Amino acid sequence: MKVLAAMSGGVDSAVAAARAVDAGHEVTGVHLALSAAPATLRHGARGCCTLEDAHDARRAADVLGIPFYVWDLAERFRADVIDDFVDEYAAGRTPNPCLRCNEKIKFSAVLDRALALGFDAIVTGHHARLVDGRLMRSVDPAKDQSYVLAVCSERQLASAMFPLGDSTKTQVRAEAAARGLAVAEKPDSHDICFIADGDTQGFLARRLGAQDGPIVDADSGEVVGTHAGSFGFTVGQRRGLNLQRPAPGGDPRYVLSIRPKDNTVVVGPRSRLDADVVSGEPVVWTNGAAPGERFDCAVQLRAHGMTSPATVTVDGAAVTATLHVAQAGVAAGQALVMYDGDVVLGSATITAAHRTADVAAGA
Repeated sequence: MKVLAAMSGGVDSAVAAARAVDAGHEVTGVHLALSAAPATLRHGARGCCTLEDAHDARRAADVLGIPFYVWDLAERFRADVIDDFVDEYAAGRTPNPCLRCNEKIKFSAVLDRALALGFDAIVTGHHARLVDGRLMRSVDPAKDQSYVLAVCSERQLASAMFPLGDSTKTQVRAEAAARGLAVAEKPDSHDICFIADGDTQGFLARRLGAQDGPIVDADSGEVVGTHAGSFGFTVGQRRGLNLQRPAPGGDPRYVLSIRPKDNTVVVGPRSRLDADVVSGEPVVWTNGAAPGERFDCAVQLRAHGMTSPATVTVDGAAVTATLHVAQAGVAAGQALVMYDGDVVLGSATITAAHRTADVAAGA
């Protein structure tokens, strides 16, 4: 097959491209330029899509002996990932920019362009498996990326290849070294590539402007602190609240909810973070259809979170998951990903979460 290998400049994408070559495919490498000012992106261990990453990707392509190109998707990345990130925080939600990048950039913009140019599939270094067309977790649980791929449709997955899903990260690095790839020991990228200093709150403040508002205790209704913008908080947050009044008994307070309409942050005890009913939309079914109108599965509610057994009810483009065990700190804007064992069933963006007991009590 004629395949396009997305090469980020890291060890995973380099080995994925190498395995595609070994499999006999006609491979072309492409690096995505995602910033109009790449020097402002993070570097080294915390980098992603920087100038040095582009150079590393080109060197890897040279070792593999494959054609290599750079595609400028900076404007698309700004609109679909960075602006979306800012808008979501302004609306009181907590987005996952890596998930959005996979959805809008790698498996929409890149795949669509690749197919239009005559490629049969795209190859990426994601740690996930495709078995008989079904998206599945990687054999390396610590590196599994099926959560951020769960936004992909059946059509997109049909034109994708994930050669690393059956290998651990240790095996991938050893293979890269054996192949003479200079990125064999390159550290993994972390955090958000377009926030160079790692200060998410400062980045949002520069984009949205300071907006002073109250921090209110959920139990007493009293103002216990102030903030410079509700966009700077996420549900479940404990640090950085700068509260002026301690809770009775000295127990820590956590962010329970964010109200952008009146710029208010509500805090309270950890027990109030628990949620056992989670709603989300729109839903994407990775196999094209829901398993049924009501079914049992496991759900994962954050990228590095544990799964929880749940009963899911489908209502058109929306789903509601009733968790068998409540989870703390479920944040709107994150993804609700449904699994049947290692198989990804689908995903939806979380719109709301609550405790059944609160609804029954009229809270």
